[in-house]
Amino acid sequence: MSRSDDKEKERVATLIDQNLKTIYSDLVQEELPDRFKDLLAVLKAQDASQKDSQ
Repeated sequence: MSRSDDKEKERVATLIDQNLKTIYSDLVQEELPDRFKDLLAVLKAQDASQKDSQ
């Protein structure tokens, strides 16, 4: 494998890293859909009732 191949692979890996970071950042900033908020509320209530019964 030549040095230029190594540089190209490194460049591609860097581009992939940058794109993944951008996508993740965008996703983190999005608000949760109401159905997920509702599900989290149900799960928290179940967890609290299990802890109370112990």
